[in-house]
Amino acid sequence: MEMSDLQCSRVECEHCGAIWLDGEHYWSGTCQNTKNSELDLAGLVCNTDYGDASKCKNPMAGKTGGDTWEERLGTMERNLKRLLEEQ
Repeated sequence: MEMSDLQCSRVECEHCGAIWLDGEHYWSGTCQNTKNSELDLAGLVCNTDYGDASKCKNPMAGKTGGDTWEERLGTMERNLKRLLEEQ
């Protein structure tokens, strides 16, 4: 029987639990992979005061851009305002 030399690398961030499989970021819990997800992870987790950032594995940590909690709050407020106006 011939054996395959297939390998997969896995890195998990001790800081937030994010996972990289073969260098591709996947969100912990959902295993979802989206465009710019590392930059979103930086904006939502890595660049905040959550835990010990010295253990962060995200190559985009410290970079600005991507999704942030402020942007998400703004989206929710706009949606709520629109819903209330429709009533």
